[in-house]
Amino acid sequence: MNCLECDATLSVPDDASVGEIISCPDCGADFEIAKKEGSNVELKQAESVGEDWGE
Repeated sequence: MNCLECDATLSVPDDASVGEIISCPDCGADFEIAKKEGSNVELKQAESVGEDWGE
């Protein structure tokens, strides 16, 4: 599987589950496992939740 940002190789552990976050070792982008069926894994851009500091 390749990074959607920089095309680097991503390694998804066999025991990874839907909703888990995978980080690219090259560019640091975070991706969420959206779907997993056997060895087929679909990633989507992980949502970054900004801190609102009580605002």
